[in-house]
Amino acid sequence: MAASALGIDRPIDPQQEIGDLSSLTPPEGDEDSDQSGDQSGDQLTDELTDELDQVTVTLLLSGGQEYTLTIDPTDELLSDLFETLMATHPTASRRLFQIPIRQGAAVLAFPSDRLVGVITDPPIIVEQDSQASSSSSHASTQWSSTQSAERDPLLSEYLQLDHFLTVDEHRALLAYVEQHQSEFVGTTTFTGAQNYRESVVLYAFPEFEDLIRQRLVSIAPQVFAHLGLPAFPISQIEAQLTAHNDGQFYKVHNDNGSADTITRELTYVYYFYREPKPFTGGELVIYDSKVENNYYVQADTFQTIEPRNNSIVFFRSRYMHEVLPIQCPSQNFLDSRFTINGWIRR
Repeated sequence: MAASALGIDRPIDPQQEIGDLSSLTPPEGDEDSDQSGDQSGDQLTDELTDELDQVTVTLLLSGGQEYTLTIDPTDELLSDLFETLMATHPTASRRLFQIPIRQGAAVLAFPSDRLVGVITDPPIIVEQDSQASSSSSHASTQWSSTQSAERDPLLSEYLQLDHFLTVDEHRALLAYVEQHQSEFVGTTTFTGAQNYRESVVLYAFPEFEDLIRQRLVSIAPQVFAHLGLPAFPISQIEAQLTAHNDGQFYKVHNDNGSADTITRELTYVYYFYREPKPFTGGELVIYDSKVENNYYVQADTFQTIEPRNNSIVFFRSRYMHEVLPIQCPSQNFLDSRFTINGWIRR
């Protein structure tokens, strides 16, 4: 059974230029509601902090890292951490946390946009300004009726947009894979595991790589806002063109679990194929997370995403996910489930 999480299906006018997604522009007043929340000076529950001597705080950082420390409940660091988590608008200021550890013998330093969650033991609740909360909730309902007022960093969220390319671009892309069929090669994994990933891939397709990157850059701020991901400078957008045919799959994995991939923040998958749809299966399953041994690992709950033709899906690269097996009776390469997939790096 899937847990509640963000799944936004917002169709885009196929005649509209993707770089001008007015349908994805944040509702008027959204920035004001964020600023109102900052000015209200959200405070920790006074009665609770007065009763505590120490609080154990576990910092959940992007890339699966976590760090646990013990601090005084009146320490301003607690307020700074919660304010950072609430500042989800892309224009939120970026700051550097520098936290003394090992009795002052060392410092834990990380940028604020790497913080994805905080666990406090015992639990500490943040009192929010009622007007600011009301405004934020109202704005959220306009973006997606399934988005909860408070985000849980352990629950998966995704964004799916339809009609990502124009009809002519989609048709040209299908013609391109037909022309370059012989250039596809078998896929591998960073670990070299066997029977873990079955598909073929085209690593160089410059005509469409540039197109996809331009579209992604143009809508990145809106995507970040939908997913509650603080804005960050994009250092690189990776892209590969993948085909899954009969019996092929990709087992559970994440996309930033190694030293070479740790700067991947956002994964995207653009789906395209011939009509009528010549295959079944191939759904994307995104799992919720739990923390074990200082790492995010796969939970039992999940979201299942249908690979809709000419749609693109975005989700955080740290999420555990998989591609379910494809059933393609013809086994014809041109009847494959095609994707342009990749990662946005900070």
